[in-house]
Amino acid sequence: MPYKETVARVTELGTWGRAFRHTGKMLPGHGRRHNRALILHELRRQGPQSRAELARATQLTAATVGDFVTDLMEEGIVEERGRRSTGTGKPGTLLGIVADARHTVCLDLSDQSRFVGGVVNLVGDVVERRTLARRGRTGDAAVRLVAELTTDLLSLTSGSVVGVGIGSPGVVLPGGVVQASSNLHWQGTTLGADLTRDLDLPVHVVNDANAAVVGERQFRDDSGPNLLLVKVGLGVGAGLVLDGHLIEGDGSAAGEIGHVVVDPDGEPCACGNRGCLETVVAGSLLRERLDGLDSTGREAVLRAAGDRLGIALAPIVSLLNLAEVLLSGPADLLGESFREALVAAVKQRTFPLVGKRFAARLTATGSDDVLLGAAAVVFEHELGVH
Repeated sequence: MPYKETVARVTELGTWGRAFRHTGKMLPGHGRRHNRALILHELRRQGPQSRAELARATQLTAATVGDFVTDLMEEGIVEERGRRSTGTGKPGTLLGIVADARHTVCLDLSDQSRFVGGVVNLVGDVVERRTLARRGRTGDAAVRLVAELTTDLLSLTSGSVVGVGIGSPGVVLPGGVVQASSNLHWQGTTLGADLTRDLDLPVHVVNDANAAVVGERQFRDDSGPNLLLVKVGLGVGAGLVLDGHLIEGDGSAAGEIGHVVVDPDGEPCACGNRGCLETVVAGSLLRERLDGLDSTGREAVLRAAGDRLGIALAPIVSLLNLAEVLLSGPADLLGESFREALVAAVKQRTFPLVGKRFAARLTATGSDDVLLGAAAVVFEHELGVH
């Protein structure tokens, strides 16, 4: 595979691989890791295929595919699944991923009332689930709850667990440090390092919205290389993929739109400001405003929230020329009324050539998006699986 083609595929598929940017030299070990990832990605997205089909799809040589397949079979990650006739010549032997050959334990900390956890296999199936009520716990008490849920999930699987993935609201630095999470009262919390030490397993902590957009792309979504996802939960955040790259920003705070002030005279926010976007759109606050209202009142509240989010997103949509936004969060809050108001606000405030095709939809991964994204991060770091 020519060098430029290899770089192009790496750029497209290597969402979290910091070693593979447009700048910098590709080392031999990097190329091998990503050739392996190409094969596994193809099997996961397209299902069982023969060695010849994998060679055509990945543009790798037959010999290279054969070598990687041998290694993957020895590791128990790939298996042969009979033959399929191609009409002429010798029938090809199909290869498929052994879904439960490896597991990862994943947590979603984005919900206002509970922490959600699951055991996820190589193809994105959540094979076990557990939740623990938050009961308002923050700071060290919330950290202990994370540890309790993780330990509980680890006891549910006898399979090979390659690591732990956690999607947390707030700014998450490389190395699993939650630099700032206003709603959980975490400041410089070394969540990843502490759990790695206590569990003796690799632990990867990422922003929840970033995890959600990665989960959507890796396991369910077939959209193009540009994708904006807005996560509405404990707070409001965004995950942005451009040209196949997750955009994390200079301080790993890209997507922190929840603390953009949209109403200087609005309600106090947990961050210390007033009138932040999440004081208008966050799931818990919306539910408080909806409590006791009839259907007309509920629709008015949800439309107002969708309109406010659309106003906040319009400059982003215009700047990046995005065709759609994915919404992650409670389906009853982010329903048709909310989405219609959001789209109308964006179209009203953008150049017609930008806004006319703009649309908003719910994620295909539903409430599992953060869990699946956290799993994708673990599998990439620990197994080289994109």
